Amino acid sequence: MNREQYQKIREGDGFIAALDQSGGSTPKALKAYGVGEDEWSGEDEMFDRVHRMRTRIITSPSFDGERIVGAILFENTMDRDIEGRGSADYLWNEKRVVPFLKVDKGLAQEQDGVQVMKPMPNLDRLLERAKQKNVFGTKMRSVIKRANEKGVKAIVEQQFEVGRQIAAAGLVPILEPEIDIHAPDKAEAERMLRDALLEGLESWPDDQPVMFKLTLPEEDGFYQSLVDHPKVLKVVALSGGYSRDEANDRLSRNPGIIASFSRALSEGLTAQQSDAEFDAMLDESVGSIYQASVA
Repeated sequence: MNREQYQKIREGDGFIAALDQSGGSTPKALKAYGVGEDEWSGEDEMFDRVHRMRTRIITSPSFDGERIVGAILFENTMDRDIEGRGSADYLWNEKRVVPFLKVDKGLAQEQDGVQVMKPMPNLDRLLERAKQKNVFGTKMRSVIKRANEKGVKAIVEQQFEVGRQIAAAGLVPILEPEIDIHAPDKAEAERMLRDALLEGLESWPDDQPVMFKLTLPEEDGFYQSLVDHPKVLKVVALSGGYSRDEANDRLSRNPGIIASFSRALSEGLTAQQSDAEFDAMLDESVGSIYQASVA
């Protein structure tokens, strides 16, 4: 583990930029960016276009290590270059932003009110490649739709099980058991999730840091016991469909939690903007998310 990167995540002021839209969510991200499906043909062209978008964000002077401590990459992005350097290498050595990698392969069908992760048969190979490319940690997402004890337990057990595999490979896992912001019993699901995560931490090794990426809660400070837990390196929040303003407002009321926003970060950015307009809009986004993260 890179100790300098560890200290940056632990002590650094700022937030984690989520730039990890995968094949399923990329068309929506491109459309929001002003690139319609009629402007690309096939998966290769789609990923070329989204890498161009991510490169524009990462190379912007507004994307800086003073306000952004980490960035989560999609596997396809990790395997590409930015200005002639590997994406993870560029992030750390040019921007002082700690690189993470999204490793899940999407969601299974809903059962017991949740969607667990699909199997990841080639995970060990992916983790080895990530280490070779100097990636610090990983992220993997599952989704809770309803407050169902059996479902929440299944989600948490799977997250910790795969998390142990990731930690054993020398990377820091971000466990992301997202709660759908439209869940009718969201507050009850949060209680079930918090209790299950605290229970899971009891058997987590003391010498292997772990992180959580969680939906912003209904009750301010609800996840403070996780923020303060000695085994937890950092708790980060997803925007989850909230507008940037609402996500920032909720985040600012939860001390110790920092943002890991995707859509809320890129909100308002378009391919049609001039570089000056693009950088100004990104600077405004980064600034507002940074302020909410350090509040």
